[in-house]
Amino acid sequence: MPRKSKFIPGPSRLSVILKELNHEPRLSLTGLRGISLKLAARNDHFGARHFVKEELRRIRYANPQLNVEVNKLTKHLQDNWTSEMVVEFEDGAKTTIDISNKWSTSITKELMDLAGGDPWKEYKAAAQAAGLPILPGEEKERLAAAKKRTPKLSTRSPENLEAMVENMLSSPERPKTGAAAILP
Repeated sequence: MPRKSKFIPGPSRLSVILKELNHEPRLSLTGLRGISLKLAARNDHFGARHFVKEELRRIRYANPQLNVEVNKLTKHLQDNWTSEMVVEFEDGAKTTIDISNKWSTSITKELMDLAGGDPWKEYKAAAQAAGLPILPGEEKERLAAAKKRTPKLSTRSPENLEAMVENMLSSPERPKTGAAAILP
């Protein structure tokens, strides 16, 4: 009778979640009483929604005493309001941050710069000195911004199309198709 192979279980769901929550940098905030977010429930405010899904969990885990309120509202085409985050400090002062049209990484950096304290400044300086991104996913934001800045050439003009077709047809690397592939 053949031997049964031993089953080696992978990491548990809890250990995967804890690994994500404890990922560097630790997003601990100092001097805050609460954070209130207002954003669209769908079809708009993509960076803010991604911030709530990914980064706000880590902030909440690192700051269990922090009062976090998220208001996801329906937004119609005719509505013209922007998403915002209201940060309330322990001394009662409030700061409003516009988070519309921003990536989740830039929202996180802005919040951490506002209330991250000395550990955040040290981590940020060390990451910049090493040439590493400050937050995971920040390199995607830079690539998207660089793509946006480069002007797109209009390759659909008739002159450009004719030149492209001429170049493709006269190319020596062009594979032979149809009867040309069969005949000598």
